[in-house]
Amino acid sequence: MPKIVAITDWLSAASQIVEGDIDDLARQGYRTVINNRPDDEEPGQLRSDAASVRAKALGIDYHYLPITAATLTRSEIEAFAELLATAEKPILAHCRSGTRCYLLWAATQVRQGKPAGALIEQAAKQGFDISTLKRFE
Repeated sequence: MPKIVAITDWLSAASQIVEGDIDDLARQGYRTVINNRPDDEEPGQLRSDAASVRAKALGIDYHYLPITAATLTRSEIEAFAELLATAEKPILAHCRSGTRCYLLWAATQVRQGKPAGALIEQAAKQGFDISTLKRFE
């Protein structure tokens, strides 16, 4: 199983998943999976098309929104915010380590007026370095 960290009571961030993890996520009650990791970022990772097929077979909504932290755009943040607002909950977002997912969520919070410093501190307590969030203030 990947490392899963609860960000809110309905959103968790996770490290890379493998196909068998999707079965476990279904058993745990997740209704939506958001993949924030680009396909082929490293050899052997689960591709989004295969993950989507497995998730849908288990009744889980699957969304592919690949991003990189270095090139994260406001339109990607807005797309993530839209998914969070409309997707069935609970939601699991994943990437290589979970950091990009946490950063995306925190960026949606900054858009709502929450201070980046407090979000960076909250993430650090959960093992994530999202200090690049400051650029979205």
